[in-house]
Amino acid sequence: MNNENNKPPRRQQILEALALELETSPGARITTAALARAVGVSEAALYRHFPSKAKIYEGLIEFIEESVFGLINRIVADERQVTNRCEKILLVLLGFSDRNPGITRILMGDALTGETERLRTRVGQFFDRIETQFKQALREGQATGDTATDLPVPAVANLLLATAEGRMNQFVRSGFTRSPLEHWDQQWELLRAALLEPAMALDR
Repeated sequence: MNNENNKPPRRQQILEALALELETSPGARITTAALARAVGVSEAALYRHFPSKAKIYEGLIEFIEESVFGLINRIVADERQVTNRCEKILLVLLGFSDRNPGITRILMGDALTGETERLRTRVGQFFDRIETQFKQALREGQATGDTATDLPVPAVANLLLATAEGRMNQFVRSGFTRSPLEHWDQQWELLRAALLEPAMALDR
């Protein structure tokens, strides 16, 4: 296990160290000096792999995008039923957050205080893409009669996203003690009945 040949590449080690530092030091601003110590290299060695701290954060954001949208693309390809697709997209986002506490701090902006605006913009674009996936699913559902909600698609898509972001924010605010998946089964039933099921289902 400790064999040098089994170690991940240095670039990956740096990204993993940043994620761990974000998890174990909630609320703290991570310095390159602290990150270099965590990896076991000098700051100069750190900068040989990433020219700036912002680029290290960007590396983690790229990991988030690849992981989350890789799964979402499979869901879109395989799941035609709109409520199931929306539920699975939400579960991808919440499950990823639950498994990656430190990285969730990046998504919530908590870890980006004092960092370049470019990082916050990119995180905003990440959530915009999630919202677009909900809109596409809901519009397809309306076109096929798969969902009969009377609410406008943008309003429904935004509420689904806001629900996920709220759960993730509680996770960060609780110091990672309150899972974003807590009570999720019951909460999803409420969302599905109110937003996605045919209107007649609300009269039962």
